[in-house]
Amino acid sequence: MTTIYQRLKNDHDKHRDLLEKIVDTSGDSDERRKHWKTFYEDVSAHAAAEEEVFYAPLMAKEDGQPLSRHGVAEHKELDDIMLELEEMDFSSPGWLARFKTLKHKYEHHMEEEENDIFPDAKDIVSKNAAVKMADKFDERKKQERALVDQKAEDAMHH
Repeated sequence: MTTIYQRLKNDHDKHRDLLEKIVDTSGDSDERRKHWKTFYEDVSAHAAAEEEVFYAPLMAKEDGQPLSRHGVAEHKELDDIMLELEEMDFSSPGWLARFKTLKHKYEHHMEEEENDIFPDAKDIVSKNAAVKMADKFDERKKQERALVDQKAEDAMHH
């Protein structure tokens, strides 16, 4: 049975891989745009689903409040940098510099979730609940991805 922790970790590993790929790109290349788009969309869907399925139930329990507040605050910070990068000129040297900041912060965030938040959450959330969360996470992430695709679709037609 897959728990929410394994699901999130699988996504994290995929994101780590994309971060490495993007940092190796240069200029406004197809490669940079392709990897960035994959990263941006997956991380956005991941964060939204994670907040709703993982952090919200933790928030409901007193012991879980500091953990979830911290995690969600970091999501907001990462999201702001991602939006900035999305608006920036992909060919500017500033883009890669800003991306490296994001990479550093996001790697730190994933590490902290995996090493500090997950072990503490395991004391608060039952194993059974953690398994149910994994399914809910997949469901929620799919819906999020559909919303992202819909937004992109709408933007193209305006």
